Amino acid sequence: MNIFEKWSNKLGKQFEKGKPLYPLHSFFDAVDTFFLTPKDVTTKGCHIRDAVDMKRIMITVIIALFPSLLFGLWNIGYQHFTSLGLEVSIWQSFLYGFLKWLPLVIVVYVSGLTVEIIFAQRRKHQVAEGFFVTGFLIPLILPPDIPLWIVAIATIFAVIFGKEVFGGTGYNFLNPALLARAFIFFAYPSVISGDNVWIAEKADAYSGATPLGNIMNDNLSQIPSILELCIGNIPGSIGETSKIAILIGAFILIITRTASFKIMLSVITGGLLMGGIFNLIGTQPIMQIPAYTQILLGGFLFGAVYMATDPVTAPHTSKGKIIYGLLIGIFAILIRTANKGYPEGMMLAILLMNIFAPLIDYCVIQLNIRRRKK
Repeated sequence: MNIFEKWSNKLGKQFEKGKPLYPLHSFFDAVDTFFLTPKDVTTKGCHIRDAVDMKRIMITVIIALFPSLLFGLWNIGYQHFTSLGLEVSIWQSFLYGFLKWLPLVIVVYVSGLTVEIIFAQRRKHQVAEGFFVTGFLIPLILPPDIPLWIVAIATIFAVIFGKEVFGGTGYNFLNPALLARAFIFFAYPSVISGDNVWIAEKADAYSGATPLGNIMNDNLSQIPSILELCIGNIPGSIGETSKIAILIGAFILIITRTASFKIMLSVITGGLLMGGIFNLIGTQPIMQIPAYTQILLGGFLFGAVYMATDPVTAPHTSKGKIIYGLLIGIFAILIRTANKGYPEGMMLAILLMNIFAPLIDYCVIQLNIRRRKK
């Protein structure tokens, strides 16, 4: 037993039932299990021993998010200084981006974990590790200069109405991170849409339009090249711009078997299929954008890798995952193309299919039952 475990055991006695600090028991337990191995062990019955627990899965997801985060921090500074016409070092851009991102992540974790701890204490449950990933994701899908009080309200809304009212982690049917973004999009659209929000403290004369913003304004000639879209040195949400960084994260999730490769591939396939259909129709300029370019625009790939693969809100059957992913890809491009009022169709597509995920699983299981009966 090391010194940290001894200190934890000694301090933990002050949070036991009947002690003055018992109302903060859930908070202590959350901090304790984050830094140390949980003390709860099985005492009877047959169990499979595995090194992979919920905490390790959440840590793996966060590691997979780091390439997008690191690039996003640099890109915040790069876009800011470029708009001012200044050339600075990589480290200056990175530091500027870090100082913009840090308040966002602090506000998300403080507001979200406060709600989680209150509900855990009320129900006499442990604080689930799921919010550590949710809290990491929310800042990555927001603009860098969004007001912090809006972020706090959106996070609290997502945790309460996206998770806790249904029983907490494992019982939610909507992705909490996307729900927070959707809340901001519909309640405070001016801070998460338009050309003025994606570059922190930009010069007034600088456009700042995202590729999807240019499409919405019919400026198709201003769409970045495939190379620029892949590298990601363009305006956009903090973590969604670099497709190379996202694919590195996807590789980590796949080789560790943390996320479903079937969902990722089927989402991309569905997007290419719908984009190809619009290419064949081609009656409007937006329909003529190549299908492979469509999946590189906006948060399509970020959603396919990190959002659609959420194991709680996605189907659990093998065929269900494929159907689910195909429909997300199809609806994302359909919403984006048919309704320019919602250029980022990925958010709405995933939330819509989150609702239908249990039905997809049910239908797949019933079809299997009928096939076996025959």
